[in-house]
Amino acid sequence: QLFAAKPVAFGSHGAPSSIVKQPVQQLTVYFDGTDEDEQGNKKLHGGIEKVLHQYAPDNYEVFRQYFSEHSSKFVPGSIGENITVEGMNDNNVRIGDVYKMGEVMVQVGSPRVPCNKISQRYEIPNLDRFVNQHSITGWYYRVLQTGVIRVGDTVELEATDVSSLTIAEFMQCVNDKQATQQRLHYAANLQDLDPEWKHRLSVRAKHAPSA
Repeated sequence: QLFAAKPVAFGSHGAPSSIVKQPVQQLTVYFDGTDEDEQGNKKLHGGIEKVLHQYAPDNYEVFRQYFSEHSSKFVPGSIGENITVEGMNDNNVRIGDVYKMGEVMVQVGSPRVPCNKISQRYEIPNLDRFVNQHSITGWYYRVLQTGVIRVGDTVELEATDVSSLTIAEFMQCVNDKQATQQRLHYAANLQDLDPEWKHRLSVRAKHAPSA
């Protein structure tokens, strides 16, 4: 499934956001964005490292288990993703994976850092922290080849490195306050990791325990 939105006033402060997306039949993808979707806060979202966000359908079942009284809210597209694909999730998608989706070639660059708009979207306090702690963040793509993705297109894994970390493993490292220098350096040095994350983890490693 594919989803997109244009920014509208959202939340108690009316800040522009595109988290409330609607199903679309296609996404016209460029190296820095799409025709159909637009970010509300371009300082924190979008750009060449965050062109598309994918979220696992499996993760919505986790929400339903923990927040059963809100089950009707947990439907694909509702957390603000652009793409859902059955069978792809935070435990089998790795940093650096390259996928062909229709005409488009994309590469996994980083997890999504959950923000409080997720909590506001579902009206569940601290849901963003829950997403982070359970390593069900979804992931961002950079674009290697532009074109159009259409509903029903084949998704093919073109390249992967089994020595890289899955999205869940990466987030477990990030969330581990006792992570060693070695572990943080390993994560920071993943070849295709978003440079922002490389810098963040490298700085953190300087102050981490050596063993």
